Amino acid sequence: MSTPTRVVPKLDLIGMVVADMATSLAFYRRLGLDVPAGADAAPHVEVTLPGGLRLAWDTEETIRSFDPSYTPQTAGNRIGLAFDCGSPEAVDELFAALTAAGAGTHLAPFDAPWGQRYATVLDPDGGSVDLFATLS
Repeated sequence: MSTPTRVVPKLDLIGMVVADMATSLAFYRRLGLDVPAGADAAPHVEVTLPGGLRLAWDTEETIRSFDPSYTPQTAGNRIGLAFDCGSPEAVDELFAALTAAGAGTHLAPFDAPWGQRYATVLDPDGGSVDLFATLS
C-alpha cells in the first residue's frame, strides 16, 4: 500500500462578490490595478497581481448561479485588502482621491503606533481597503 503524497495548498486567488461590477472595478482601478477596460459588464473578472496571486470579482448573480441560497453579507468584514502606497504622502493623496470619487471612509489617515501612515476606505460593497506606508 502506498503512502499518499501530502499536498500543500498554495493561495492562488482572492475572490470578492460585488453588487455592481462596473462600480467595483472603477474603485479598484483607482487603486492602480490593471483591470481590463472591457470587463465592466462581465459576470466574472480576474487580474493577476505581481507575484502571481489572482484577484477576482463575481457578481451576486454569478454566485447565485451555482449557490441559489447565497445571501450577501450585510454587516462586518470577513476579509480586507491592504495596499502599500509607498510613502505617507501617497496614503493621504490616495485617500483624498478615493473619497472624492465616492469611496466610503472608515479611518482617516493617521500615524499608527506600529510605524505606518494608515487609513481605511470602503469599496463599493463595503469591504475594508487599507492604505498604508512605512513612516520615515
